[in-house]
Amino acid sequence: MATKFGVAQPIRRVEDPRLLKGAGRYTDDIVLPNMLFGVVLRSPHAAARITRLDTAAAASLPGVRGIFAAADLKADGLGTMPCAAPVTNRDGTPQAAPPHPVLADGTVRHVGDPVAFIVAETTKQARDAAEQIEVDFDILPSSTELAAAMDTASALVWPEVKHNLAFDWEIGDKAATEAEFAKAAHVTKLTIVNNRIVVNSLEARAALADFDSATGRWTLYANTQGGWMVKNLIGPLFGTSPENFRIITPDVGGGFGMKLFLYAEHILTCYASRKLGQPVKWAAERGEAFVCDTQGRDNLTIGELAIDADGKFLALRTRNVANMGAYLSTFAPFIPTFAGTGVLASVYGFKAIYANVLGVFTNTVPVDAYRGAGRPESNYLVERLVDAAARETGIDRVELRRRNMVLPSAMPHATPVGKMYDSGDFRIVLDAATAKIDYAGFPARKAAAASRGRRLGLGLAYYLEATGGSDSERAEIRFAEDGFVDVYVGTQSTGQGHETAYVQLTAAQLGIDGDKIRIRQGDTDTIPTGGGTGGARSLYSEGQAILVTADSVITKGKQAAAEELEAAVTDIAFADGSFSIVGTDRAIDIVSLATTQRNKAAAGQPATILDTAEVAPIAAHTFPNGCHMAEVEIDPETGTVELVRYIVCDDFGKTVNPLIVRGQVAGGVVQGFGQAVLEHTVYDPSSGQLLSGSLMDYALPRANEFPDIEIELLEIPCATNPLGVKGAGEAGAVGSPPAVINAIIDALSGDGVTHIDMPATPERVWRALANAA
Repeated sequence: MATKFGVAQPIRRVEDPRLLKGAGRYTDDIVLPNMLFGVVLRSPHAAARITRLDTAAAASLPGVRGIFAAADLKADGLGTMPCAAPVTNRDGTPQAAPPHPVLADGTVRHVGDPVAFIVAETTKQARDAAEQIEVDFDILPSSTELAAAMDTASALVWPEVKHNLAFDWEIGDKAATEAEFAKAAHVTKLTIVNNRIVVNSLEARAALADFDSATGRWTLYANTQGGWMVKNLIGPLFGTSPENFRIITPDVGGGFGMKLFLYAEHILTCYASRKLGQPVKWAAERGEAFVCDTQGRDNLTIGELAIDADGKFLALRTRNVANMGAYLSTFAPFIPTFAGTGVLASVYGFKAIYANVLGVFTNTVPVDAYRGAGRPESNYLVERLVDAAARETGIDRVELRRRNMVLPSAMPHATPVGKMYDSGDFRIVLDAATAKIDYAGFPARKAAAASRGRRLGLGLAYYLEATGGSDSERAEIRFAEDGFVDVYVGTQSTGQGHETAYVQLTAAQLGIDGDKIRIRQGDTDTIPTGGGTGGARSLYSEGQAILVTADSVITKGKQAAAEELEAAVTDIAFADGSFSIVGTDRAIDIVSLATTQRNKAAAGQPATILDTAEVAPIAAHTFPNGCHMAEVEIDPETGTVELVRYIVCDDFGKTVNPLIVRGQVAGGVVQGFGQAVLEHTVYDPSSGQLLSGSLMDYALPRANEFPDIEIELLEIPCATNPLGVKGAGEAGAVGSPPAVINAIIDALSGDGVTHIDMPATPERVWRALANAA
């Protein structure tokens, strides 16, 4: 029955049996006739001029079909890769916008920068040829340290960009903020590092391009987070309409923001396929992904919090230096500016906020959106500041937060950085979290740990997210000849469970058995528009589109049922998947009605086809929020941090599938813990080499390092969408880094430790204790 897939039920994911049994189809699984294989030759240097590039020996090897360099692409009129989200400097001038070539054009600017693309009949032949290419480099000084990149002595990534400064941006009322600081009874100031992250999605990136010379169109198979943006960006680069590109995204094994963007390999495979007249595939190896995928975070931030004599927050002032890497990736400038600063007010009633963001070039892999995209960085700063303020003022950290939270009676609430919160009861969520972890009983637990020679710490972080993405979304519902209902969506699942949630929504609206509903995604020819997936937008955006489309189907169905049942449209009612004449037992189910109408149309008779497509405007985004609390136990002899308990109380509005939501939160918590304690991206400052360039050197969290993550969902409906939902996909990774670091500082506070930066590795924790002694 349809209720099996009803909304708000913890249905197990319908896509999982297929994936777990090995029936998933990922980009690298696709094999086309006469397919060739591409390998990218990458720079071993962080900064160097290419003085000689000799491909003659490589080109003569067996199986080699083509070797392409920047000169070849330029000769064929290919453009450079665009930055799709530029910002304006605070003085009104445009940001620096140096070119982002597909292949290095005379100069390489980070280890891994693409130099040449080799295409052969096998991957091995292409790799062998890459090793035979002779490249002479004139090595240049490099700048990889964010803290020093703007110094006058630092090497310039781009000679024309002074001080490596890509942009100098601001938001907020600076004068009002200064006035509030002048009135403050206390100011808390912190300088914090938000460490760089290597994304490490389970499935590495891949691309397979097939050019059809007869039509002049490309089909590009790629593991994206939505092919529509890739299509719109790649078309102009080839000097043609985006409609000449069909992007097909099959199953995707994790994205976390990194698979949103246009990459050089998308372009190179398309170029080579047209040049050689055969399909061309490229697939990254794990080590290659460390130097060719966009990376995340990498901020150095100064934050100041102004507080009055009653412990009320007056104002917040920040200066954030954000690493862009060597090139401006698709959305890179947007992440620390509009995305990140939009949540600086968090759940607190600040009177004024001023933020200055400096985007800086370095000779490193480009940085762009990573799960949360600027919002985790801002939440981390605010929650670290609030904990520090509590220590400095002597006000309990829970009480200090309660005292400053925006109340439900103030909704809708306008923040000093231009956001309008529609809903939220932050104190209820905070109280639920403190009760769940037994906040009052913590001193006794801390004493018990001390008796065993351990330091126990309790960390608290209250986060607020602002979801993002396109301002519209499309859905299409088709009644297939085999009796199934196909729902075409403009988002792209990368493992979140979209298929299940969309089946639940469609089943609930149309009264159709969920087993008879199929979700179709990832083909820009069959789905002409879509906003893709990112910014935790999918459910509230695509969900609204499904509701609007289902309503249109029902409206059409009432007309068709009136004709079929020989009644007036006003006498037709729809419920539980059937149209009926009010007050009678005469009815027809929606699938049978759709079949009848399709058969009539095929026979040339007048018919009302139920198939419908609609585009729903997304008038407002959502503000999920919640409280994370972590208990950590530290061995002072080794600095090892053990997570002994972790609880989350979240407000995601109405939940369509609590089981999926809890899984999303738990995964995000693990990712955030990885950043807080384990993941350390290290570049050698003298050579610019990535020292943590493999999973032998870059630590990721493992399942056995975690207790059960306890998650409670408190439903405070969103007021700006008919589902009442708030985005849940990123939240776990937003709240966990500050909760974990606050817990570590709390554990070490008795030893005099008041600050530690991420990642809090055992060595760093041990040194913090030693230096405080």
